[in-house]
Amino acid sequence: MRKLIVVTVVMSIIFSLGTLVLAAEEVNLYTNRHYDTDEEILDRFTEETGIEVNVLKGDSDQLIERIVREGENTPADLLITADAGRLHRAKTRGILQSVKTKTLTQNIPANLKDADNYWYGLTMRGRVIVYAKDRAAPSDLAGYGDLTSDKWQDEILVRSSANIYNQSLLASLVSIYGAEWAEDWAAGIVDNMARKPQGNDRAQATAAAAGEGDLAIINTYYLGKMINSDNPAEVKVAKSIGIHFPDGENGTHVNVSGAGVTKYAPNKENAVKLLEYLSSASAQKFFASANYEYPVNPEVEASELLQSWGDFETQNINLTELGIHNQTAVRIFNRVGWQ
Repeated sequence: MRKLIVVTVVMSIIFSLGTLVLAAEEVNLYTNRHYDTDEEILDRFTEETGIEVNVLKGDSDQLIERIVREGENTPADLLITADAGRLHRAKTRGILQSVKTKTLTQNIPANLKDADNYWYGLTMRGRVIVYAKDRAAPSDLAGYGDLTSDKWQDEILVRSSANIYNQSLLASLVSIYGAEWAEDWAAGIVDNMARKPQGNDRAQATAAAAGEGDLAIINTYYLGKMINSDNPAEVKVAKSIGIHFPDGENGTHVNVSGAGVTKYAPNKENAVKLLEYLSSASAQKFFASANYEYPVNPEVEASELLQSWGDFETQNINLTELGIHNQTAVRIFNRVGWQ
């Protein structure tokens, strides 16, 4: 009887320890994404691995600052945010750690990740030119440099220089052509603006459709959202504008939503597993489709809508450059009066 009691007690202890181990199988994700498809992907990850994903959603810059404040006590294991400029900012703030695995190297092209492996792109978008179909045509358009031509005087619609997407676009031009060329370009855009910068990318497309200017600079996924909007007015706008991928000089500027493992991740191993999973072909099909973005995994095709827009060449730079030249871009914007 004593042996049975001892065995029972030992088994109870083992069972309790096992429960604790299972309870520890989790990963804490801080993300600025808020799409139903993302939830489905995370659910699938949990089903396949047994690792629970605890999600905290918020504004990108606020999430970065929160992790900074939390320091070594942060519960965050993985940060997902939009734009390589922000990802670089997270790296320079010291809240990410370098991670390199065979899976990540295979799934994510070198130009779409941090050169030192602090972050990896997960979805890609282009920053393109859209045009009012009734007043402009693809044959009128070329690369970004052509936007400073006199033929586009008072015709360009674009959002504020405070926007990270514009900062990264200009940073890419600094990287490719140098600061002097980029400053001349930014000054030329200011001269050709149809109005003072205002609103988001959707607002630029809407203004082009309304006749305030012939051209607008926007991210591709905004056009995808408008085409598939529940708002008939947005659909009408989307149908009245065409999309042009800048070419000629160095291709189209692209950017990413991406992720990095936090420096003090309490569940680093699980964070790496989640990051690898999000880069996998099966996850990429869902992950990119939610926001009308391009998958980064070369094994995965873009959605039918994006394929209908045609192929394009991307700028030949590593996206790390967008963060490196961010402050130069901001200073240029200030000097040329791009509000």
